[in-house]
Amino acid sequence: MMATQTQPPEAHCASVWCQVPAQQAFAFLADGLALGQWALGAWHTVAVGEGVVRGQSLFDDQPSWVRPVGDLARLTIDYHVGSSPDALQPRISAVVQAGESSGRGAGCCQVSLHAVRSPGMDDARWLRLVRCHEVEVLLIEARLALQAASTTPRDTA
Repeated sequence: MMATQTQPPEAHCASVWCQVPAQQAFAFLADGLALGQWALGAWHTVAVGEGVVRGQSLFDDQPSWVRPVGDLARLTIDYHVGSSPDALQPRISAVVQAGESSGRGAGCCQVSLHAVRSPGMDDARWLRLVRCHEVEVLLIEARLALQAASTTPRDTA
């Protein structure tokens, strides 16, 4: 009998260029409370301790827990996600690429959300996650633009 090979896990990446410095985007993405402004599965986050936040899914109103773990040197954030604070698993990653590294300059950066399909995730759930990330990067871009606009000095003359 011939052994069958399993398919490698499916993966997805959604990216957007943002008109803020990489450090600013990293700080926003690593902030668990800010996560509640853009993550459709963890809306309106509140701190629950030990770096964990609780949010609410916009799809089914169920609570979700997330612990963002940032690596400033690499400009990456791993999001440990679960249905309870003691069941968190690293499932989603964000990567910030400084504009300077691609010749675009210091005032911008690329933000990417990466996901790997977990074992047992059905097609409908996977498709929803993919579509959410495609929208979430746009929300991140918009929230960072609002943040930048609110800190830009205005001409009062």
